[in-house]
Amino acid sequence: MLHSENVSFSYPQTNRSCGLLSLSLHQGESALVHGPSGCGKSTLARCLAGLIPHLYHGQMNGDVWIGERNTKEMQSWEIAREVGFVFQNPAAQMVASTVEDELLFGLENLGLPKEEIKTRLDFVVDQFQLNSFLKRSPYTLSGGEQQKLSLAAIIAMQPSVLIMDEPLSMLDSSSAYEFINLLIEQQEEGKSLVFFEHRLPYLQDFPGLKRIPPGIASNEQPGSQIPTLPYPEKAEAYSIRVQGLTVSFGKKKILEDLNLEFKGGELVALVGKNGSGKTTLLRSLAGLQPYEGSIRVLGDGQNESDLPRLNMVFQNPDTQLFNPTVREEILYKIQQPNHELYEWLIQALKLENYQETQPLLLSEGEKRRLALAITIMHPHQHGILLDEPSLGQDQRHKDLLIEILKTISQAGYLVFFATHDIELAAHADRMILISEQGIIADGPTRNILQNQNAWQQAGLILPHWIAP
Repeated sequence: MLHSENVSFSYPQTNRSCGLLSLSLHQGESALVHGPSGCGKSTLARCLAGLIPHLYHGQMNGDVWIGERNTKEMQSWEIAREVGFVFQNPAAQMVASTVEDELLFGLENLGLPKEEIKTRLDFVVDQFQLNSFLKRSPYTLSGGEQQKLSLAAIIAMQPSVLIMDEPLSMLDSSSAYEFINLLIEQQEEGKSLVFFEHRLPYLQDFPGLKRIPPGIASNEQPGSQIPTLPYPEKAEAYSIRVQGLTVSFGKKKILEDLNLEFKGGELVALVGKNGSGKTTLLRSLAGLQPYEGSIRVLGDGQNESDLPRLNMVFQNPDTQLFNPTVREEILYKIQQPNHELYEWLIQALKLENYQETQPLLLSEGEKRRLALAITIMHPHQHGILLDEPSLGQDQRHKDLLIEILKTISQAGYLVFFATHDIELAAHADRMILISEQGIIADGPTRNILQNQNAWQQAGLILPHWIAP
């Protein structure tokens, strides 16, 4: 049903190439393509989905067949009837003004009868719990909710082949398991599935899954030691107090009467279901979100009326990248840059070869590492906030991320990150579990990991491979 032979592709803008990928899937078979961040998995996914060579310019070698037909000889609309593609960045495939219209867009383009459209719409709305979002703009949803929507819109079209680029990356643990169970049902119905994914433990029990590494060597040296981050001077003692924090979107309260206190030097993980308000809390602390209540800095020679100065790594890095090159992006408006810190960042984060590259041409994982470099490079007084920092990162880069975050917190700064990656969160000193009802649990990470009742209240499944 899906066959590729020695597929590779090179981009003219960057001279980057990927491949080789050869696979053969029959009806009801599944494959997992895995490899280090930046090795070309997303590009290979586009090749399998037929977006390359039809929508991306460059040099494609090898061939992809759907059934008996070569995708190079098919029209895009013909491919779309057979192959569904879920983008790594869900915002990149949103086209409609409401969630309902987003779900209907593909179905109506298939020319289905109204009764069939309603049946399929009702099915995915129920499966992905989207009923309360139908009239909202897709762009007002959280990253995880957008990912659910993009998955639902493709599955509603019932393609015979489903190509998914990191479909689990923004899903909370419960949603990830629910989605995997839905895909197992799709496979049992005869669908062929291809995963491009970093969150491998969630797929370890997926029935009959073939594992296919892309035919490209990692540029990482196993076990290589990275020098310690040359971070600036230590911060003075301070705390950040949050009192009565309330945030509303229209009539809906996203956060209500939250009371928290953070100390400089803490490494804190925020965990909760999709749509529980994690990003909203981070944006409020960063001063990017209107709110009721107060957020104040205490100590550090501050007046009690002073607001915290915190840099933030956004969940979608595209929204904070706008300079013509990676170098200019990192050094933007820094009057006296710390060149030692700059050199460390571009080398440790594997960006040294892309200093003159346009940032939006990087892979999703590389863009997130660039956003991290920007946030660390720019001066801040009290710490950094990170929204889903491990998205698109392989294990080596996750390990590096944790070392960087620990170094910054040990220098006396607050490091506060929101994540669905519970394995990443397990490295924090403190963990906060949040739900739509507010804070469920807050304390030392080990204690939270042992509190089964708290996880149940938060509506999350604690994966069995996470040790307390």
